Amino acid sequence: MSACLLDTSALLAHWHDEPGAVRVQELLADGEAEVLLCALSVAEFARAALSLGASRDEARSTALRYASLGTLVAVDEAVAVRAFELGSLASSRLPLADALIAAAASIHGAMLVHRDAHFDALPPDLPARERL
Repeated sequence: MSACLLDTSALLAHWHDEPGAVRVQELLADGEAEVLLCALSVAEFARAALSLGASRDEARSTALRYASLGTLVAVDEAVAVRAFELGSLASSRLPLADALIAAAASIHGAMLVHRDAHFDALPPDLPARERL
């Protein structure tokens, strides 16, 4: 694997040491893997951490610490258009945040690493995925 994009669900699994955490740690430690994160995941992670009981400062600092572990991918026009395309191909409703994250992986040719059932609505290899 040359590039992987960690979905927010993968980051949360790692943070809480839930199933999939070991795999995320392997990817983060792999010197050969290019680890990407969608910039949207910074906000999504911090909001989830807050709702799970973290203080606002802890949620923010933890999200930024994860952001520093890889290359942040912006949500730009190309990602937005690809999110629309992926959403229109989905077999069921794909939340916008998930469509944008999947699109970021797709645009950058990265394997999407996740724990989110919403991605099952996408065609099998759009983008390539690894479910934790």
